[in-house]
Amino acid sequence: DKVACYTVSLDLPFAQGRFCEAEKISGMHNLSDVHDHSFGKNYGVLIESLPLKLLTRAVFVVDKHGVVTYAEYVPEVTNAPNYDAALGALQAAAA
Repeated sequence: DKVACYTVSLDLPFAQGRFCEAEKISGMHNLSDVHDHSFGKNYGVLIESLPLKLLTRAVFVVDKHGVVTYAEYVPEVTNAPNYDAALGALQAAAA
């Protein structure tokens, strides 16, 4: 009850839902940045240099006061973030 998880992508909401259903992901809030890319621009994750814009992989942990306590920007979109570090930051923020 102390944690909420969000995924932000440039996919449309129906595509996000379809992915979560296919992968049996529950409890995830999906947000789409497809229309104005405001999340991508404000958090520095929008990749505009490609023919099709993407959001780079990143993990943010925000505490109950709205302060970003952890941020990881993954330099290569095909790589996964450091989940152990993110979980440690999440546990610290939720304590």
